Amino acid sequence: MAKEKKSSKKSNADERPKMTNKEYLSELRRLHVEVVKLQEWVQHKGIKVCIVFEGRDGAGKGGTIKALTERVSPRIFRVVALPAPTDREKSQMYVQRYLPHLPAAGEVVIFDRSWYNRAGVERVMGFCTKEQVDGFLKAIPLVERAIVDSGVILLKYWLEVSPEEQTRRLEERIKDGRKIWKLTPMDLKSYSRWYDYSRARDDMFKASDTEHAPWLVANSNDKRRARLNIITDLLSRIPYKQVPREKVTLPQRQKPGNYREPDHPLRQVPEKF
Repeated sequence: MAKEKKSSKKSNADERPKMTNKEYLSELRRLHVEVVKLQEWVQHKGIKVCIVFEGRDGAGKGGTIKALTERVSPRIFRVVALPAPTDREKSQMYVQRYLPHLPAAGEVVIFDRSWYNRAGVERVMGFCTKEQVDGFLKAIPLVERAIVDSGVILLKYWLEVSPEEQTRRLEERIKDGRKIWKLTPMDLKSYSRWYDYSRARDDMFKASDTEHAPWLVANSNDKRRARLNIITDLLSRIPYKQVPREKVTLPQRQKPGNYREPDHPLRQVPEKF
């Protein structure tokens, strides 16, 4: 795969008005049809796909993953979001706990944060030593080379959000009872360390943006456009075709015969709406 050209110029997405919900849903509906085709092709051909989503808190990883997976089977598109490692896992080779979750034939595995925790959160928050970070950054291109050589299509997306937009989103979480659970004490500590995370991100890109597993950076200041752009890009990187289907016709329903509705009173859910 050719290495992506990088640019420091401001994205056009920052200069355009926000996409309306109607425009967004129309485009998302069209892309969902293609994602379903991809799902069927992955199953049909036994393809193995691994997608990594990384980015700062509030960058939009969860919403992007939800948009990508809401119309496909969770048995085929599996989302992996591992909790903090146990004491046993801390004693293992660092990437060991991630390896069992890699895809088998006919699966798409999506990591909502991944082994790159070591290069980001763990480094910035002091959960590992400098030597452990350096060792990870040296080893991970070799690990990913092995993953790709095993036949896995590995895609790594970094969602880039501006400090102003991150602040707006985190403040919104504080005020919204539906989102307050997303704001953890760790998020608050991380928020104050913007430039520590910037340095960690830069070192991560330098070490692990390789020909066989490049980083794909998406401007996520506009959530709707970011989701559409990422799904479109993903579809362009996995060759697929529509699997031929037989025309579906509902069969004739059986006659009731001697069936009678039961006399047992049912406990109905109150209809308040």
